[in-house]
Amino acid sequence: MTTALYLPEENIDMIAATSVLQQQAADIRTRTINWASYMQSQMISEEDYKTISTLDKSRGTYLAQNSSQVVKTLLNLVSHLSKDSTIQYILVLLDDLLQEDRSRVDLFHETAGKLKQCIWGPFLNLLNRQDGFIVNMSSRILAKFACWGHETMPKSDLNFYLQFLKDQLATNGLAYLQEMAQLAKRTQTIIVHTHGQHGNKDHHGHQYSPTLAQLQQQQLSLANESYREVGGGMGSTSDQQQDGKCVIPNNEYIQSVARCLQMMLRVDEYRFAFVGVDGISTLIRILSTRVNFQVQYQLIFCLWVLTFNPLLAAKMNKFSVIPILADILSDCAKEKVTRIILAVFRNLIEKPEDSSVAKDHCIAMVQCKVLKQLSILEQRRFDDEDITADVEYLSEKLQNSVQDLSSFDEYATEVRSGRLEWSPVHKSAKFWRENAQRLNEKNYELLRILVHLLETSKDAIILSVACFDIGEYVRHYPRGKHVLEQLGGKQIVMQHLGHEDPNVRYEALLAVQKLMVV
Repeated sequence: MTTALYLPEENIDMIAATSVLQQQAADIRTRTINWASYMQSQMISEEDYKTISTLDKSRGTYLAQNSSQVVKTLLNLVSHLSKDSTIQYILVLLDDLLQEDRSRVDLFHETAGKLKQCIWGPFLNLLNRQDGFIVNMSSRILAKFACWGHETMPKSDLNFYLQFLKDQLATNGLAYLQEMAQLAKRTQTIIVHTHGQHGNKDHHGHQYSPTLAQLQQQQLSLANESYREVGGGMGSTSDQQQDGKCVIPNNEYIQSVARCLQMMLRVDEYRFAFVGVDGISTLIRILSTRVNFQVQYQLIFCLWVLTFNPLLAAKMNKFSVIPILADILSDCAKEKVTRIILAVFRNLIEKPEDSSVAKDHCIAMVQCKVLKQLSILEQRRFDDEDITADVEYLSEKLQNSVQDLSSFDEYATEVRSGRLEWSPVHKSAKFWRENAQRLNEKNYELLRILVHLLETSKDAIILSVACFDIGEYVRHYPRGKHVLEQLGGKQIVMQHLGHEDPNVRYEALLAVQKLMVV
């Protein structure tokens, strides 16, 4: 039996939110399928014809009296018919049946078992279709079969399905970013063209040049209008037309994909499987981009339900969850996004069984300026009591962690976050005298991170600080030069002598000088 995390339905925001999938489903429900022609061409049996025809006319009564036959017919039709419009209609009908009564999921499982049919196979096969509606409605039905009944999805099918959801998120997230980049480019061209051709006039009719802020506001306004035109906004109903068909941009289905994942991750048995397909990294990668608030909410909801498992809560910040969510918290204007981020942070402190992990999470939040955001939130009034309670809880925990924080704890957290800055600890000679040797702990963990940052970061401040820290390490630890060479760090520091940023070049030069001292 699936053990789902109980959450109030209104907090899931899964079914009610407007999406392209539901807009299309509303149109598909109005279709009339000529089932007689299918029977005459022997594509369906007379038994299936009678069942689907009657189901079209009197669904509730007929289903109650002939449940096994209805399940058998629907599975037959999904498995053997191929025309897109017909498959779309059957999927909407089936989804409506499940939505009306969740207990029908078990009915499907039981009937398929008696018929020795696989309930998962037909819908997993439909995930390979070209039609976006068929793919995403099949995915939605699979999620309901997996979460609303007593049977769990078999492991091999589960891994395939979760990999599918992960790939769909990645693909749709990329499509969203590409579309927004094109819109930004297009609107920038419009602004430059308009400014060059016509200029701007004040209320006296004199020409003037707009400020940068005005240009940015104009660009944002145009981008938002263009975004609505292509159906990119939340709840957009303006579908593009092409050859008489409705054309939906790929990224429009990202909300539907995220909803399926929200359902799946409420079941504890499915959470580790999602981590196993590297799902958390995908969530974080998309959240680090500028997706709209609805997608933000849904993906953070997925992180939240994952953190109810103590083992996953303990590992979560290895994926830089805290820095990414702290950034979103500082920018977000939507109360429900604020609420879900605070709920994740609370779980990251409450759920890990190892108190040292909870302490590390607190320190990471302090490092990411979460205390400052909490103090701002304390000044606001919220209708949601959970927000107020979480703000109070987090403020108390983080304040306590600050009092217990040693300078090395602070430094280690900053390095692990990958977000180096010129905090006071870096420039403290006392700190390096006392702690340089501690960079060797856990198989040179912190030193390896510094070298990795020098190799991968594009940020001039991070590179400058990393060069400085490595220089201080070799200055204060007698065997530091040898260790750094073993880790390949010396060569990487030297490469930055030619960096385009003068501050990076300067810090790299100082570090090299310390490395060369005999």
